[in-house]
Amino acid sequence: MLGRSTFSRPGNFRPENLGPNAVALFRTLGFGFFVFGVLIFTIIAATYEPEDPLFHPSTKISNFLTSKSNATFKSDNTEAKTGENFLAPNQTEVASFINATDVAELISSEVHAAEGEAEGGAVADCEGPIDCRDPEVFHLMMTAAIEKFKDIHFYRFGKGVRGSNDTTCDMAWRYRPKEGKTASFYKDYRRFTILRTNCTLSVGDIGEYHTGVNARKRKKNQKPGFQKTGGKQEEGGAFPIYGEPVNDKLPVVESEGSFRGGKYLIYVGGGDRCKSMNHYLWSFLCALGEAQYLNRTLVMDLSICLSSIYTSSSQDEEGKDFRFYFDFEHLSESASVLDQKQFWADWDKWQKKDGLRLHVVENFQVTPMKLHDVKDSLIMRKFGSVEPDNYWYRVCEGETESVVQRPWHLIWKSKRLMDIVSAIASKLNWDYDSVHIERGEKVQNKELWPNLAQDTSPDSLLSTLKDKVEDGRNLYIATNEPDTSFFDPLKDKYATHFLDEYKDLWDEKSEWYSETTKLNNGVPVDFDGYMRVSVDTEVFLRGKKQIETFNDLTNDCKDGVNTCNAAAS
Repeated sequence: MLGRSTFSRPGNFRPENLGPNAVALFRTLGFGFFVFGVLIFTIIAATYEPEDPLFHPSTKISNFLTSKSNATFKSDNTEAKTGENFLAPNQTEVASFINATDVAELISSEVHAAEGEAEGGAVADCEGPIDCRDPEVFHLMMTAAIEKFKDIHFYRFGKGVRGSNDTTCDMAWRYRPKEGKTASFYKDYRRFTILRTNCTLSVGDIGEYHTGVNARKRKKNQKPGFQKTGGKQEEGGAFPIYGEPVNDKLPVVESEGSFRGGKYLIYVGGGDRCKSMNHYLWSFLCALGEAQYLNRTLVMDLSICLSSIYTSSSQDEEGKDFRFYFDFEHLSESASVLDQKQFWADWDKWQKKDGLRLHVVENFQVTPMKLHDVKDSLIMRKFGSVEPDNYWYRVCEGETESVVQRPWHLIWKSKRLMDIVSAIASKLNWDYDSVHIERGEKVQNKELWPNLAQDTSPDSLLSTLKDKVEDGRNLYIATNEPDTSFFDPLKDKYATHFLDEYKDLWDEKSEWYSETTKLNNGVPVDFDGYMRVSVDTEVFLRGKKQIETFNDLTNDCKDGVNTCNAAAS
């Protein structure tokens, strides 16, 4: 006998049951739609691949590539974006930085504590050298710094140390500009002149950027010695900190056993060499991404060929060190990498003895997914001589694109270059506006940029900037115009500044020159075109107002006529 469904019973169709049945039906349907919605959301969340914030996927970077046999990134001399450019601006609460009120409260609490301990009080020492570690002197210097540098937030102050004589003290601090657009921290150390009148102390003068050399942290592994009067403890590892000594030591494999147990990946040959820095990073980050996907150490060549677009000789120049341009310390602390010279020395020493095996791949179409189960100690990708099929980044195209992610956050700019940036910004007291004026060869090409020359002329600039920058402001001009006297008419309204105004930061007497020469085995390093572009761009980005050429000064398109919409997409 066939069973009857619930709805086949006549009683369910009685008038008094219609309401409850309808409610039950709607509940069932509503729950079904909810389950279906959750399922769809789960599928989307599991399969969604967010767009790389540094570079577009290969389907979108086709605008940067040509369709000819020498397809590559456009050979421009713009600065490559790196990981710290995409760190979100700091969202630290106001209470986490130190202001004058905090120092006053600290002084008050310490005074009350001292009065409670001393019967009748103590007579201050009115003679002898200034004790830079005395809390009174420390508070005095903190207050003076906070009152003088009004455009920065102070996060930590270092303990005072003796300066050059009995009346000077050096002190360091960590800070961010108040209107900073990145999460970076900066470190400064300055020399304070302490005056004493009738036993009363005051600050007579605060030196220029990085004058308090005795307060500088000297050893990489030495604790900073910062006295915590505010700020957060977790900031050190999360964000770049500029102004600290740089550790350029190369990582080494400490023993035969650890070398034998390691797994390695190396890219050899290819057509990426001597291309633009954007091209270099796009390919290098592909290799680094594959190494991380395969859980292997990337064996990298620290020797870079600098493209002719950045050199004064207009020739490609070999032998440039990766560490001149990028923060190798951050990279080696955040990822597993080895210098190939050291690696090959160890490989030759232990390969035969330990039976280490090599797996060679000569086709970029062999995806990282197919290499995931390779057990050999070293995977070597060899690239041929035919461009563009010998570009490293071809490995990360196609189906690999959604599997191997470029770890752009591991590449930061050289701290030495960024120290120059922070020095320039500090000399301007972090209180300046900036304008990027792109001219160079583009002003000669009227077909692609018909209005650029006129729109970036001094008369036009004065007219355009009139409503954007207040009269009398410090105005930093980042430009590829070789003759900066071209902009002299702007001096009537603004205090103009250019990169070459700060040559002392990289000349023969500078710290940058000394350290890079030492890094380069005693051979002086040229402050080349890419370094100039990198520093110029970063100083521009730290201006309170930032005015761009192709967004604000002219209606011409950055890449030429009819490319504005393509660039926006």
